[in-house]
Amino acid sequence: MKTIIKNVPKVELHLHLDGSVRVETVAELLQMDRDAVSSNMVCDSYTNSLTDYLSKFELPLKVMQTTEHLKRIMRELLEDLKQEHVIYVEVRFAPQLHMEKGLTMNEVVQAVLDGTKEVTGIDCNLILCCMRQVGNHGKNLETIEVAKKFSNQGVVAIDLAGDESKYPTDQFGELFDKVKQVGIPYIIHAGEAADYHSIDSAIQLGATRIGHGIAAIQNKEVIRKLKHQNILLEVCPESNLNTKIVLDKKDHPLKQLYSEVFVSINTDNRTVSDITLTQEYEDAIQLFGFTLGDIKQCNLNAIAHAFISEEKKEQLCHVIEEGFYDATH
Repeated sequence: MKTIIKNVPKVELHLHLDGSVRVETVAELLQMDRDAVSSNMVCDSYTNSLTDYLSKFELPLKVMQTTEHLKRIMRELLEDLKQEHVIYVEVRFAPQLHMEKGLTMNEVVQAVLDGTKEVTGIDCNLILCCMRQVGNHGKNLETIEVAKKFSNQGVVAIDLAGDESKYPTDQFGELFDKVKQVGIPYIIHAGEAADYHSIDSAIQLGATRIGHGIAAIQNKEVIRKLKHQNILLEVCPESNLNTKIVLDKKDHPLKQLYSEVFVSINTDNRTVSDITLTQEYEDAIQLFGFTLGDIKQCNLNAIAHAFISEEKKEQLCHVIEEGFYDATH
């Protein structure tokens, strides 16, 4: 089964660039010991909250401040994904976090886009993150304008990321009014470090996909809204274990959510969570009783909610259907 899971075509929609940098690359660029870098980048048993989890991004962000490094890190991520037979991915990052050495947001985005062009055999689009933090409303507005500028060049959506427990979703109505004016699709991280009210706020703000969203399981009305409005939950089980949203992975509500709403399975941060999409699929089968058919359906859910043309969706669905058929016959 492991060989089958590794070789089936895959789609990932919720993947952070700064959480998926190779440990070896950070160690090389910072001239640090690999083990020391790993201990500061990868979650362990002492990671106790989303705040702890977010601290793991400090080292990779240090090396993601030049066009050369951004281009390389994007290229390496796509190389890693291609090894897993990922055929389509949407990679997200916050341009405002990569300006410490003088890069403009435009330069940051262009560098990452350039990195995507260096790997063939995998389709990639970018999502630009606005951030939940104090005093950066102006940078969030600039992010929206940059997303608009690159909207026909590989940037397909806006996201709201950051510490949901400190900065509630309902505080960002003005920001998403601006996104609506620009006409770009958007996602909101919600129901990760906060309860179902955060998801309800994200729905009210018009999100077409929810990052994480596992707190939806707490409220039947939120479940009903998600299903009725065709909103996808981008579920990331290992990440939720790392942040102690679930204390044991077998207790994750993935299977229950999958039975009630549209769900895709994702890694969130490959390096920080020390996880691959293949491993997430294997866990879904072993811990939650998913079948290969269920895994295929999660991929089809992802394609249906991806920010791509209907023609591209048809092409990807064909590859998924054919790949899963070949793997099991």
